[in-house]
Amino acid sequence: MMRNRENTLQGPEPAADRSAVPGPPPVATVLAVLRLLLHACFLLLLVIGTARYVLSPEAGSLAAHPETVRRAVPAGALLLGAVYCAGALAARHDVHRVRSLAWLAGVTALWALLAWASPDFVWLAFPLYFLHLHLLRGAHAVLAVVVITASVVVGQALHTGDLTAGMVLGPVLGAVFAVAIAVGYDALHREGEQRRALIETLTRTRSELAEAERRAGVLDERERLAREIHDTLAQGLSSIVLLLRVAENALPGDPGTATAHIAEARESASANLAEARRFVRDLAPPSLTGAGLPEALARLCERTARTGVDCRFRLDGVPVPLPSGYEVALLRAAQASLANVAAHARADTAVVTLGYLDGEVTLDVYDDGAGFVPDRAGPRPDGTGFGLAALRERITALGGAWAVESAPGEGTVVAVRLPLARTGGEESRGEERR
Repeated sequence: MMRNRENTLQGPEPAADRSAVPGPPPVATVLAVLRLLLHACFLLLLVIGTARYVLSPEAGSLAAHPETVRRAVPAGALLLGAVYCAGALAARHDVHRVRSLAWLAGVTALWALLAWASPDFVWLAFPLYFLHLHLLRGAHAVLAVVVITASVVVGQALHTGDLTAGMVLGPVLGAVFAVAIAVGYDALHREGEQRRALIETLTRTRSELAEAERRAGVLDERERLAREIHDTLAQGLSSIVLLLRVAENALPGDPGTATAHIAEARESASANLAEARRFVRDLAPPSLTGAGLPEALARLCERTARTGVDCRFRLDGVPVPLPSGYEVALLRAAQASLANVAAHARADTAVVTLGYLDGEVTLDVYDDGAGFVPDRAGPRPDGTGFGLAALRERITALGGAWAVESAPGEGTVVAVRLPLARTGGEESRGEERR
């Protein structure tokens, strides 16, 4: 309760940044009104005391005062008012504790001199209670209130030559009342500080969340582009390399076969060019343009068969319309799997099976190649080996299931499952996030 309050009592605090929350909080408004009431109370009591002193020559044994004292008291009251107003106005821009305590000491000393000259000024002690309670700390504030209360009682007794119960109870009750108000003021101040800190925290947290979302969006976009490049451009370039290698081997003895493979490589290069342009336009894959997923997978198997692998496509169930995100994910999964078959599996046969089942769509890619250990698969120093990780991220982002079954010498099966019970917006959100 007795903590330093020079920045809240002597004048309104500097205006806070209201860009996030316009207008002062209600608690801050109440505190500002209390400060103004305190200043008004002090100045009003000072004016009343000065007027009584000037207009009642016999009051407070004034006749016993020398002429210089009678003239000095109004001047002292004017000086006290000027010092008080100057300190209250300066507190709007300067809350230095040493200067605040020096100001408080000056105001108290001037009040003591005026109270000694006339009992009309003793009631200024009431607003002084609040000044000491809020500018001093702990026991010092309590001691100041006790000293001021005792000074008021003794001063009245000296002026009147008598000591009554009213002279004691009045100042004491005023001091108790001031302490009670100070407790409430302190509680309001703490609540206002807590609310301001909470608003600042919420504003800062909102900014941090916006920045985190921006960074997450950048990372998601990078991952999406990495998957797209791996599943399209990288796989397409790998296919071109294989086709040109086959053409190179066939060129001396079979120019016709070499020419066919070169034509296939040119077609693959054109498809990759279309994919690269799609990155800019953000459209659906060219493989799916004007055709459904089954037709796109069938054409993919035909192109893979030209690399020397007997690739076949099978369809189970009746095709149903799929969200764009599903079609892209399943096509990319087949492209990545068949690219691995052509590049690494040394397989004779590959089978791509697309199934439309109750509640889900499935894609299985089987090959009878060399196989591998799935747990040991991963990125390699030459920049390859990201296919399985990219495939897993793509499928799990759509809420699907993904599995690889393989062993050395036993071929490989890649199985993908995607649920059909979702809405199109939810299903495609993971793939089409932009």
